[in-house]
Amino acid sequence: MYLSTEFKKDIFAKHGKSATDTGSTEGQVALFSARIAHLTEHLKKNKKDFSTQLSLQKLVGKRRSLLAYLYNKDINRYRAIIKALELRDIIK
Repeated sequence: MYLSTEFKKDIFAKHGKSATDTGSTEGQVALFSARIAHLTEHLKKNKKDFSTQLSLQKLVGKRRSLLAYLYNKDINRYRAIIKALELRDIIK
């Protein structure tokens, strides 16, 4: 499975405050980004998988709302996670 426990711990250790802190905004954004990348690759192969397409759109919306929250709360943390994950600056 693409989201094994070790993979999640790696993401939270790298982007979150610690490996066990799954509630940090940066960790959640990093996890959503990994899931988005996986679903995007799946949809490239399976163009008519509309339920996965809907799930992908919901994940992108959740990530966007978390990034908007982080942008309003602490701009430096927002810029750090954008740079670390190599995302576009979606909040203008």
